[in-house]
Amino acid sequence: MRILLIHSDYIKYKTKSKTKIAEEIEDKKKEGKYENSLVVFTAVEKEDEKNTEGVVDNATSEIADIFGKVGAENVVIYPYAHLSSSLSSPDAAKKILKAMEAELKDRNIAVERIPFGWYKSFEVSCKGHPLSELSRTITAEEKSEKEEAPGEKSVFYILNEEKLLNPEEFHYENSDLEKLAAYELGKTESSGEEPPHVRLMREKKLADYEPSADVGHLRWYPKGRLIRDLLADYVYNLVTEEGAMPVETPIMYDLADKAIRVHAEKFGERQYRMGNKNKELMLRYACCFGAFRILSDTFLTWKNLPVGIYELSTYSFRLEKKGEVVGLKRLRGFTMPDLHTVCADLEQSLQEFDRQITMCAKTGEDLKINYEVIIRTTEDFFNDHQDWVFQAGKKIGKPVILEILPERKHYWVCKMDFAAIDYLGRPIENPTIQIDVESGERFGITYINPEEKEVNPIIIHCSPTGSIERVICSLLENSAIKTDEKPPALPLWLSPTQVRVVPIAERHLDFALQLAAELKDNQIRVDVDDRPETVGKKIRNAGGEWVPYVVVVGDKELQGGQIMVNVRESQEKVLMDKEGLIDAIRQETVHMPFRKLPLPLKLSKRVQF
Repeated sequence: MRILLIHSDYIKYKTKSKTKIAEEIEDKKKEGKYENSLVVFTAVEKEDEKNTEGVVDNATSEIADIFGKVGAENVVIYPYAHLSSSLSSPDAAKKILKAMEAELKDRNIAVERIPFGWYKSFEVSCKGHPLSELSRTITAEEKSEKEEAPGEKSVFYILNEEKLLNPEEFHYENSDLEKLAAYELGKTESSGEEPPHVRLMREKKLADYEPSADVGHLRWYPKGRLIRDLLADYVYNLVTEEGAMPVETPIMYDLADKAIRVHAEKFGERQYRMGNKNKELMLRYACCFGAFRILSDTFLTWKNLPVGIYELSTYSFRLEKKGEVVGLKRLRGFTMPDLHTVCADLEQSLQEFDRQITMCAKTGEDLKINYEVIIRTTEDFFNDHQDWVFQAGKKIGKPVILEILPERKHYWVCKMDFAAIDYLGRPIENPTIQIDVESGERFGITYINPEEKEVNPIIIHCSPTGSIERVICSLLENSAIKTDEKPPALPLWLSPTQVRVVPIAERHLDFALQLAAELKDNQIRVDVDDRPETVGKKIRNAGGEWVPYVVVVGDKELQGGQIMVNVRESQEKVLMDKEGLIDAIRQETVHMPFRKLPLPLKLSKRVQF
């Protein structure tokens, strides 16, 4: 069942005509108006027919909970088929809607049910507070004791060496960790400001919102596309060096597959769904479904393990709330590197987890991003593996946050999240590692153990960088935060233009083009500013594009063997020969992926996006 809940000033409706499936109603039900109402637009789905009582119970519990929170005077149940493409039969829908009405009345809630099967006009006025617009996916699954006992909450600590310290009393030497702790403890208030990376992604001509798509989907310009591709190459090299095998899987899945449906329900209303009367499909929100289906069809023995498969999902889709979608930080369509590693048992998964901590930490070093870390674990897991948790924290080399959950709510028993902190003091989720104890059994993944028995494995989920978009977000936010003497810049291997050659006059252009050709032959992204502008303006323009090296070519350069190089990082002018410049760039970009410049060499030939 899909429901959309609107806390309204009023709702009024009027029936227009009957359909073939319309219920018979009295004249007084053909129109109505209700004030201060919690309006529940409801679509009953095919899956609901399997357990109508469970669906009704969970739906009315959810409605009653929200009804109490918003202070409405009554509930209005409004049949609204447009919320789903997998509708139940009309008879089942009417039965469930009537049962919801009766159940809410039994809870002493004033309730009205709008007629089913009639074409109607309606008008609704939303109150506009934080809880006035909510959507829910209701299933027949029984709620866990944890869900029914909201008083039980996670406990947070600062893990420093092997000491568990109170985060509210801890003396923070690291302001980023302090900001992350404040966020996790619910003490960070939204300023309402737009994060600076949104301005920067536009200003640097990397990306922008696409107005003709759904909110949270971007258009990428050549420079931004280059950075994305380089980051994708980087993660590919990282995971294949660790032995992972790249695969590619579909972006949509049939929710008739029980394993996929159960796994998908953990994301509830955050799913893009589509289909027709016979099939309901979901756009993936990660690569798990495809990876698990490949693994379930693969013959594995204990000798193969651990074994990893990797996919770069272009794209994954999450129907994030419209008000939360912003820039590169939170999107509805994004690119996610996804590594799944099959482990024989929990002991092997802990060993593999340790290796992946090192891999994830390395991405922060290579990208020059500071990560703060949260270890999240269930209470049972922590009690059984306390020494390992302490050692995992030690591998980070600085204090980390530890969250202990009273019991397992998800498929994982332990995870580690790496987060950058943005200009506004909020976390940007980057790498993550998770120990999954459910999916092996749910998806029928098995391996043959030494006793020749089929066993379900443990699976580790890992994204070594987090989504590619969030990496770029972190880089841009990091540049906005810097307060030292160094100007903002991207890592050299990610800079769209690594060297810009600026001829002083037209007579210097041929030499500038020859120099650019030699740099290009040495796998350096170089361009030439041949526009009829002053040298000062050309240098300022290069600075605005964060070009790391700017070479000004004049009469001296034509005559001698050395060139004057403006170095952005040090803000110095350095006299060197071509080989010295090439060596300096090679040393700084060693082991990093390279792609050619995706724009015309001459700036005069470029279009303005």
